[in-house]
Amino acid sequence: MVSLPNPSTGRNGSPQRHSPPAAPPDLSLPAHRIGGSWLPGWLELRNVAKWWSNGHETRPWLSHYPDGIPASLSYPQQRLGWLLHQAAERFPTRVACHYYHEQITYEELLCRAQRLATVFVREGLQPGDRVGVLLPNLPETLVALFATWMAGGVVVSLSPLMVADEIDSLMSTTGCRFVVTLDVLTPLVSQATKPPELMIVTTLTGRLGRLEGLGYAWIRMRKLGFGILHPHSRVLRFDEAIAGARVIHNASTVDGTGIHDPAFILPTGGTTGKPKAVTLSHHNLIAQAWQLAHWSRGHHGEETILAMLPFFHSYALSSIVMMGTALGASLVIHHRFRPASAVRLMESHRPTMFPAVPAMLAALNSKVLRRRRHDLGSLRKVISGGAALPASIAEEFHEHSGATVVEGYGLSEAGPVTHVGPLDGSAIRGTIGLPISDTDAAIVDAESGTELQPTGSVGELLVRGPQVMLGYWDNLAATAEVLRDGWLHTGDLATCDEHGFFKIVDRKKDLIITSGFNVYPGDVEEVLRS
Repeated sequence: MVSLPNPSTGRNGSPQRHSPPAAPPDLSLPAHRIGGSWLPGWLELRNVAKWWSNGHETRPWLSHYPDGIPASLSYPQQRLGWLLHQAAERFPTRVACHYYHEQITYEELLCRAQRLATVFVREGLQPGDRVGVLLPNLPETLVALFATWMAGGVVVSLSPLMVADEIDSLMSTTGCRFVVTLDVLTPLVSQATKPPELMIVTTLTGRLGRLEGLGYAWIRMRKLGFGILHPHSRVLRFDEAIAGARVIHNASTVDGTGIHDPAFILPTGGTTGKPKAVTLSHHNLIAQAWQLAHWSRGHHGEETILAMLPFFHSYALSSIVMMGTALGASLVIHHRFRPASAVRLMESHRPTMFPAVPAMLAALNSKVLRRRRHDLGSLRKVISGGAALPASIAEEFHEHSGATVVEGYGLSEAGPVTHVGPLDGSAIRGTIGLPISDTDAAIVDAESGTELQPTGSVGELLVRGPQVMLGYWDNLAATAEVLRDGWLHTGDLATCDEHGFFKIVDRKKDLIITSGFNVYPGDVEEVLRS
């Protein structure tokens, strides 16, 4: 089993590379039991396994895939820096991202990422070192992500919504040496027990509208006074640092080595509620990009994605940054979701895809779209995740926009997406859709997690696929709790119908037992809503 830190570690506790398994994993499963052997991150599902003793097909969802969606994919054996290289090679002059009045092409984005990677290496970054990225959605966020991967580093996702103690804890756990951040967020980093050796700082000064700019200036003065003082860290200005850097070729970004090395670490409550650091590999994220690009039936070099979900979360990282780069899509970036701003961006930039959460769609419906008609005709596909999507919200947004709106499911430990509703009109409201390509799912008893449940019965949802994490950083015990016999135990209670459509019932730990009956909070909430 791939072990994240730490019996064998490299510089500053970074895991050493692992050799691939000697033989393909066994995908056959004993009748009514979850068994077999599988290495997270290595799996390439190619065989058809049988779960049922009577020989029925184990993956009924495959019969309900939209036309053209393959059951299995061939994934590039590359590190993540390759994604940006191939996008810039195929679509050099296409706009990679819009932010206010800024437009950056893929060729320019690649150049900036290469320059920042050069800065990292010049400042002493070694392969496997961790780089904290503490930024809202900005062009610099894209640059920092790809630069870290090109330089051989591991991104640690630091959320601007965190408090200083949370950032301190995550930086200490992962051993962050460098941090890329926004000037008004630097106090969160400077208070760390062990401040980073290097901070590369950007700003929004001069980039916002007049009123927003005044508000930002006031916040900056309140937090920083007249300058950025961090006596324990070397500080470089983002634009100045990359302007003075010379692009050097880094073969490790495109030679395919180390694809199962850690690439992205993000905090999560995990499946048990205690904070942990999910670790995703280069292959996990490449596989997820390919899965989502195929499921969305995106057209290469033609899509425009409204990018308002925060990049510091795995949902936006995979469904916007990774998939978008794989497709050569243009990202319409905004650092904060506001319904009116979102509609203005839709009308001016004409996005074709919009990854969202239910609260976004509900706010758009109630605060903007009910008041007057807006031209959202460019929008074709909306995938909602993060929480259950009420049918009324999805249907109303479809009426306003004409877009196909489906629900998806995932968790940070799985890259995060494992299920999505079909985008061909066959999605079933109230379900999370079907497992995506190369993704297996099973419903097992909630007590032991080993007995497969009959069709339609409630049990714990288990998943496996090439997007499932390496494990929790420096926490082998917690990893072993959720990754068992090759399956990720999600902690979510779910059902699966005869067609392979899954429905989330509730969290396993939220189950209420009264008078001998199982009662799920979701059912109680539905009664209260009615």
